[in-house]
Amino acid sequence: MQKFVDDGTISGAVTLVARHGQVAALDAVGQADVTDRKAMKPDTMFWIASMTKPITATAIMMLRDEGKLSVDDPVEKNLPEFKNQWLVENKSKDSLALKRPARPVTLKDLLTHTSGVADAPITGRDLSLGELVLLYSQQPLKSEPGGKWEYNNSAINTLGRVVEVVSGETFEGFLQKRIFKPLGMKDTTFYPSGGQLKRVAKSYEPGTNGLKEISIGFIKGPLDSRARPAFPSGGLFSTASDMFRFYQMVLNGGTWESKRIVSRESVEMMTKTQTGELKTGFTEGMSFGLGWAVVREPKGITSMLSKGTYGHGGAYGTQGWVDPEKQMIFVLMIQRAKLQNADASAVRQALQEAAVAAIAD
Repeated sequence: MQKFVDDGTISGAVTLVARHGQVAALDAVGQADVTDRKAMKPDTMFWIASMTKPITATAIMMLRDEGKLSVDDPVEKNLPEFKNQWLVENKSKDSLALKRPARPVTLKDLLTHTSGVADAPITGRDLSLGELVLLYSQQPLKSEPGGKWEYNNSAINTLGRVVEVVSGETFEGFLQKRIFKPLGMKDTTFYPSGGQLKRVAKSYEPGTNGLKEISIGFIKGPLDSRARPAFPSGGLFSTASDMFRFYQMVLNGGTWESKRIVSRESVEMMTKTQTGELKTGFTEGMSFGLGWAVVREPKGITSMLSKGTYGHGGAYGTQGWVDPEKQMIFVLMIQRAKLQNADASAVRQALQEAAVAAIAD
């Protein structure tokens, strides 16, 4: 990691590698704030962006365990605004032809990024999660449900709204009570506040003279502002140690320190390929489970990992992966925008190669 700091690729990094349920290495290098020369520390917080998605999927599967929903349910069962959706048949500069889809969108379609749900138009004001999802429901679908893989933030945000409707709690409140508190994830939040704000690493992108500090482009206003919704697709901040707890729970088959968080059956559903032969992901050899990316064929960036390794990356280069065969967890925390491909970064590759090479039985 120090090499990437020295050559100006990143300002700093926190990395965690665990094996057989134990943290083998937790390291911090470089700076969390270059201007103020503030060093990265093991408890530095990061915007984890789309690493939020598997947590959202886990919330859905917890409700499945309680018999409150099935992944095969049409979305309209709990969100009636999705009834009678249209599908884009043909679109040109001057015309738009619509037709009815062959079937309604299901929760499984949302979880696998195969729903075709479209994004919402810009409104110019902050919307609640319910308002945002209502707007999604009124857009024509971009593709037949289940027919095409296309990475879809709208779909994952919709799942968060399903959690709210089915559980009767806010999405943020559900995660806090049912996942973060039982796992001891004390620094995982949509709204870092107080002392947490001082621990959030600054974000950077390449500039004319090295790295240039930027704000998080996906978040409007102060980081602790509750004017924005708790985005299920990518709103969380966390630490490497907190994310280890979540990943270890999943690797344990849904338990943490004798507490059952989600059923083993639900974990197996989430972390096995659910997209058949569809081409998915941002690197070769990938497939998707329910909310999780799954290595179908190790190659390139995943060549050192086992088939069936699962995890997710984030927009600013954060990565979290679980290799069930090697019983290993890899967590990379950086805040670097404009990586050519955040899932295939040289930083991720170096961490995984070093960790796997260090295995000694």
